[in-house]
Amino acid sequence: MRRRAFLKTAAVTGFTAGAVAQPAKRLNFVFILIDDLGWRDVGFNGTRFYRTPNIDALAARGMRFSNAYAAAPVGSPTRASILTGKYPARHGVTNSLPGHHALDHSRLRGPDPKQFLPLEEVTLAEELKSAGYVTASIGKWHLGGIRYYPEKQGFDINIGGTDSGAPRSHVYPKWSGNPPIDGQLGEYLSDRLTRAAEDFIRSQAQHPFFLYVAHYGVHHPFEGRTDVVARYRRSIRQDDPQNNPTYAAMIENVDESVGRLVKKVEEEGLTENTVFIVTSDNGGLDAAEVDGQLATSNVPLKGGKGYLYEGGIRTPLCIFWPGVTKARSISSVPVISTDFYPTLGQMAGISRNMGRPVDGVSLVPLLQGTAPLRRTALYWHYPHYSTQGGRPGAAIRQHDFKLILWYEDQSVELYNLNADPGEKTNVAESDPARTSELKASLKKWLDTMPLEMPVSNADYDPERETEGLAQAIREQLQNGELPSPSRKPE
Repeated sequence: MRRRAFLKTAAVTGFTAGAVAQPAKRLNFVFILIDDLGWRDVGFNGTRFYRTPNIDALAARGMRFSNAYAAAPVGSPTRASILTGKYPARHGVTNSLPGHHALDHSRLRGPDPKQFLPLEEVTLAEELKSAGYVTASIGKWHLGGIRYYPEKQGFDINIGGTDSGAPRSHVYPKWSGNPPIDGQLGEYLSDRLTRAAEDFIRSQAQHPFFLYVAHYGVHHPFEGRTDVVARYRRSIRQDDPQNNPTYAAMIENVDESVGRLVKKVEEEGLTENTVFIVTSDNGGLDAAEVDGQLATSNVPLKGGKGYLYEGGIRTPLCIFWPGVTKARSISSVPVISTDFYPTLGQMAGISRNMGRPVDGVSLVPLLQGTAPLRRTALYWHYPHYSTQGGRPGAAIRQHDFKLILWYEDQSVELYNLNADPGEKTNVAESDPARTSELKASLKKWLDTMPLEMPVSNADYDPERETEGLAQAIREQLQNGELPSPSRKPE
């Protein structure tokens, strides 16, 4: 029997198996994904400018992870990895969709990644649905057009999910143009999505559910409520590189959303059996990608969205599992987006072979405080030039050390992240034995993957390479692949 047919049969017969001791009621899952939220954009990771009291309160009730990573430095690959438990190199969605995947004058020509999450992939939503869960995707999808929408991938409900990378406005329902946000022209988009999520929680309070809330914020266009923007403008600190008041207002809004969902779960009497997960799809945007505006700063981390440096792939993460996670606990163990799939599966009591092969490992032992993870390394494969300026390459993190292999010239960089989290000192030459070992391990992993690799570009022109990147961004703006705000942020 084909796996998808088996899952449908399993859903009908109610097939489940217990892998984790369950509470009186089965666990519910609220998974909140905040677009482009940087590692340092939350209070529990040290921001002094942004305000995230609700996210911080949730983290204080559970476990936060100081070394959590996105599966890719851009959004679509990470989203696919969350839902499949597989590395982007395996599921084939390796760049943001639809995106520009080759620069005319760059040294390499990147491959054309899949433009959708294949229907053959068995998603986390399908697994949970087959185990009796009601599933909802509310917010940004970013994994393919209408034939690949959430309802085709195991979600009973799809609200707000389209194939576009981001809406033209964060004011709902006016999704085009950039009108002033004065509370009269429409509902703020994240508020609209939150209201839909609240309705779902209320309507499904008697059933186990998986609620995937993927906010369009804090991705550009940069729009915030004018009164909140003004308040942040008055509190800008000259010594703080995080100083965009509009971005701060957007963070405050998604933080309010988290608080509203926690409150709704409490109102429905579901707190004791509802797991909350809050994270991001990549590092914070610190490139002047839109109208010369920097969204945030990832300092002390290096780089940002689109880069294989820590600022591009390290993300905030907190998990609250009532009765299991120790309050105010902190894990420094490196974890990655692929781990959510087996983690939620085990929490839900699913013991069968979940859509193998799966690259992630269950975080249940960490959350329970019972055992370490049985994993030696994390890996990345990003064969593209990003619109933020990142280059194609691969990376491995093993214990405290991270090695980056650049595909352009096969050069490597090695960093001791424990001593040098900002990746300021490349120790590849001074530690040749470790460099050789990690490079060999990375290449061995790459050999196991069904890779799409960049190739040499016969039109390479170093003098026009930067021009090629600028042209790529212009083309995306013209094609509607990137929003083009007509008004600069407040």
